[in-house]
Amino acid sequence: MNQDQLRQALTELNGERNAHFAITGMHESASVLTIASAMLIPEEADKLVKLTDGKSVYIIEADRIAYIRIGL
Repeated sequence: MNQDQLRQALTELNGERNAHFAITGMHESASVLTIASAMLIPEEADKLVKLTDGKSVYIIEADRIAYIRIGL
């Protein structure tokens, strides 16, 4: 998956859903990232894929994602 595909996949995140990311290349205890009430930050000049939970900003690397689970 590339950055554009990842951004497209995350367009449903509007602050009302949780996102769970399985990350490759990490120790098993750190291989899942959960962002509660995740919201996709609109694309900026740096072209990075960024999510926020209202408290922090998370930069997501497309090539490190094994899968994404978006809650309902």
